Amino acid sequence: MCGKYRFSTYPGEKGDAVRSQIMKNSSQDKEKSNISFQRIEDISLKGIKGPKKAFHNLSSENLVKEALRRREGFLSKSGALVAYSGKRCGRSPKDRFIVLESSTQKQIDWNEINRPISPHIFENLWEKVSLHVNSKERFTSEMHIGESEDHYLPLKITTETAWHSLFSRNMFINPKTYNPLKYAEWEIMHASNYVCDPKIDGTNSEAVVIINFASKKVLLAGMSYAGEIKKAMFSVQNFLLPEKEVMPMHCAANMAENGTTALFFGLSGTGKTTLSADPNRFLIGDDEHAWTTGKVFNMEGGCYAKTINLSEENEPLIWKAIKPGAILENVKMDMSHGQPIFSDTSITENGRCSYPLTHIEKREEKNYGQEPRHIIFLTCDTSGVLPPVSILDEHAAAYHFISGYTAKVGSTETGGDDNSVSQVFSACFGAPFMPRSPNEYAALLIDRIKKFGSQVYLVNTGWTGGPLGVGKRFPIPVTRAIITAILNNKLENTQTKNLNILNLNIPLSIDGVDSNLLEPEKCWTSPIKYKQAARALASLFIENMSNFVVTEEIAKSGPQCR
Repeated sequence: MCGKYRFSTYPGEKGDAVRSQIMKNSSQDKEKSNISFQRIEDISLKGIKGPKKAFHNLSSENLVKEALRRREGFLSKSGALVAYSGKRCGRSPKDRFIVLESSTQKQIDWNEINRPISPHIFENLWEKVSLHVNSKERFTSEMHIGESEDHYLPLKITTETAWHSLFSRNMFINPKTYNPLKYAEWEIMHASNYVCDPKIDGTNSEAVVIINFASKKVLLAGMSYAGEIKKAMFSVQNFLLPEKEVMPMHCAANMAENGTTALFFGLSGTGKTTLSADPNRFLIGDDEHAWTTGKVFNMEGGCYAKTINLSEENEPLIWKAIKPGAILENVKMDMSHGQPIFSDTSITENGRCSYPLTHIEKREEKNYGQEPRHIIFLTCDTSGVLPPVSILDEHAAAYHFISGYTAKVGSTETGGDDNSVSQVFSACFGAPFMPRSPNEYAALLIDRIKKFGSQVYLVNTGWTGGPLGVGKRFPIPVTRAIITAILNNKLENTQTKNLNILNLNIPLSIDGVDSNLLEPEKCWTSPIKYKQAARALASLFIENMSNFVVTEEIAKSGPQCR
């Protein structure tokens, strides 16, 4: 499909063992469901009365009024709706499933992230949850996923809460005309108050997310964390678009006055939203995009920013977006003054603000841009080893995209430690949302880079001078100065130096940045300890890359344990 590039997760016997176990578990799951599952006659559904009122395509203003009437939240001083999701303040990866059927059996990269479930379980649970939702007041909206005439998905979403409907209106695209080309419609059923019974329903816990590609349906039940809604639909697009030779990406995007576009890849907490919200550039979007010939388009209609330590000084665009229509989710509040306390993580470090792109004054109103001139991989290095910026050639870009080295900052997943920051390799800088093998996404990206001539950079927003607990995190102004230099083409012909253990090419000077910061060894008190830490990190890269089959040129472009 895309030339000589070939990648494979779990090669050889290891791969066979993984796939065999997945299929075995799926078979056992199906057998279990056939024995134990009760249909809608289950005693727990007796007494449900007929359908209640359905609110259709309410405006954001009216959804806020409904949320307040139903006591689902309250208003902050700035007018944002404040809501809480209960014990689940992040994604629930162990509760996320994809229906195993003919269209997905060979195409999904089945693993601990992409977990199979039988059609039987899905169909019966969908029926039960539908009865539950239809017995209550509910809210339906019609929206698009993807700002593209050729590649949008029409979506009908039904929720039993007003604030989740508002979230959907914020995050998805509200088209002038719904589904003008009459594409096949997708449907989401969201029931935050439905409690699954694992023994009866065949789920992992009281909550579940199930994507069914065959029926074009997504079921979310037993959870209130709103991020699951958007991530489910972007997982859908991330599966469908590669079939059309379109590259789906977990990244932010912005553009200059002259139309030059930049992409920012990175996991939550690494700076995607913060750094793409540049007062000197037009924001396209902060999280999910797709790259096709001649165009990068946003899959969303809004932003979902982390709020931990949010400040007007460092993140003015996000700060100003917290106004009527926005949602503050799981953010600690000063109840006497109606003010959010962004430094307080007693609820979670994964506090969020959802707001439509219309809340950003300097945005690209078309919601798409040109093919990217600059591509930035954002990594949060907890070891303090990586330089603040490295210049990557084609092969190094492939290596680091496949690696997706970064850190989990705060708890974006249920069951995680809010206060932990841990190293992680997340292929494509978004493994939890990529149903296909990293092979396909990496090949598509490199093909696009080769054809358009994009320049790629690795930017460390993590620690320097030592590991977490010893060193310091790069200040946002320093990172912004580096990003500005990249976007102004200041690093394309600059003098560089190779860091031999990490095998990274670094610039020797950047306007507004202390040159000592550019060479990480100079920031450590002990050169010996730095080299030890660098070799340890290089070993982690090499070990992780052993899970993939790549060309020799790509393999040699990564860290070397010398």
